[in-house]
Amino acid sequence: MWRALKRLALISALTAFAAVWAGTGRPGATVFIERPEKVDRQVMRKASEGKTEFLVFLAEQADLSGAGDLAGKAEKGLYVVRALTVAAERAQGPVIEALQSLGADFRPFWIANMIWVRGGAEVVNAMAARPDVARVHANPSVRLQQPFPSAAGAAPQSPAAVQWNIARVNAPAVWDAGFTGQGAVVAGQDTGYQWDHPALKRQYRGWNGTSADHDYNWHDAVHSGGDESCPADSPVPCDDYGHGTHTMGTMVGDDGDADRIGMAPGARWIGCRNMDNGMGTPATYAECFQWFIAPTRMDGSDADPAMAPDVINNSWSCTPSEGCEDPNVLLTVVNNVRAAGILTVQSAGNAGAPCETVMDPAAIYRASFTVGATDRSDVIAAFSSRGPVTSDGSNRRKPDISAPGVSIRSSFKGGGYSIMSGTSMAAPHVAGLAALLVSANPRLSGQVVLLERIAERTALHLVTSQGCGDDGPTDVPNNVYGWGRIDAYAAYRRAISTGTLQVTLGPSQAVAAGGRWRVDGGHWKVDGQQVSGLAAGGHTVELKIVAGWKTPVVLTAVIEPGRTTRLSAVYSRPNPAPWLPLLLRDGSR
Repeated sequence: MWRALKRLALISALTAFAAVWAGTGRPGATVFIERPEKVDRQVMRKASEGKTEFLVFLAEQADLSGAGDLAGKAEKGLYVVRALTVAAERAQGPVIEALQSLGADFRPFWIANMIWVRGGAEVVNAMAARPDVARVHANPSVRLQQPFPSAAGAAPQSPAAVQWNIARVNAPAVWDAGFTGQGAVVAGQDTGYQWDHPALKRQYRGWNGTSADHDYNWHDAVHSGGDESCPADSPVPCDDYGHGTHTMGTMVGDDGDADRIGMAPGARWIGCRNMDNGMGTPATYAECFQWFIAPTRMDGSDADPAMAPDVINNSWSCTPSEGCEDPNVLLTVVNNVRAAGILTVQSAGNAGAPCETVMDPAAIYRASFTVGATDRSDVIAAFSSRGPVTSDGSNRRKPDISAPGVSIRSSFKGGGYSIMSGTSMAAPHVAGLAALLVSANPRLSGQVVLLERIAERTALHLVTSQGCGDDGPTDVPNNVYGWGRIDAYAAYRRAISTGTLQVTLGPSQAVAAGGRWRVDGGHWKVDGQQVSGLAAGGHTVELKIVAGWKTPVVLTAVIEPGRTTRLSAVYSRPNPAPWLPLLLRDGSR
């Protein structure tokens, strides 16, 4: 038996040995990859040809579960940034020392506990062999999924009033109610943004009406390449492709005259470039996400989570065909952004019309609010990707929701306008909707689940007979439209509706001793009492101090419109002083 096991082990080792020899890039030199199961195939393939870029994903990752107990975006963001940076500082030191000794180029991240590295097979092997490294991901250049330009070419410069798509989702009715996005901040990571476009300049957070300040408002994750119009590490917002400028126009565009192309023209915007002439990488996507959680000055200093946006639009994907082999390459990153209280809106992709075509990060993740594209008649676009998600084995229903994405007129680089189609054009409608809801009810800021739920439950429900996944002909949600096409005014009405809070206290001895609760600093309430008329969103629940009892930490109640939220809070006895048992044993009283 022992001999058979040894022979099996030897055969397995020789098989692995033969499979993972990789060249170092030096003539005649080879390196054996000891842990090939931890390394993306593209990394091994590229490393055999010389130096390549990859992401070293560490085994230790921060626990952010406590963020869910916090009331608002500011508190969540601060908690998440502290937890992530502490975890990175604690775990990355030995790995960085090893990279330095190997002469590798590297850049540490904290949005997830990972490090961007450029090196050959020797470096890959050293990282894969470490027990504190969970995975070595590829960092390929990924081409932007092309939107579909209008056959008519450039759009008219001065059309009449509101665009059809904005009117279709009832955004003007929300404006008429007094909410255009004021007080909300939207963000986008894309090919860049022409900040001084007539439809975007007034809404740029870095513009005060007379001068521009790009600190905390712009970041360029492209550190090499670029061109004259948009160089690497650009100190000012720029767009070498036009795609980003188009998406931002749909979020907030308004030229101050009659040309309203955006959902939330009263919101402010900030931006990050994640693509060089339409080519991005997992590292540039992650870098933008990291900057959004805690924007910095232009030199990268003084990160401040208080400057984070309410919502991020992501009209891009990371396709396996271009090297994103592991569908979970950005999963932790997106989960951590969500934990910080920031809604991440993601285009579904343009691989339709078959089922199971929502297949690329980050559209496939549960933490992404994934958007399909509809036309003027509220019919799904032929190009819009369908679910369910099978690329990660989850069979998850996607998209989550839909919005107009066919023949969308918006701003374009150069100061003009263009008509384009794609799920890239649909997603910004949903990001703009989030800004309108936060504007109407600021307590929704940081409440990602509630923002999603309001948009879903108020959407125009649309059905399909395509039968993707387990969809029936009357099912809502489904794998074609999700919950349906967004309705901004219906969502607004729900967002300003109120709910009720009921808090039960325990144990009964603490209640009898004077246990009480209150919400948002209001009047003290007794056990089981209700407070109605609370705005949807996060509220702070405080318990009264009772002598001889340990008061729980301040609690958070998330109120849903039209519903009663029930919360339980329990007092506990404080631990006795360590010397008290000794006194009692000595007969002291």
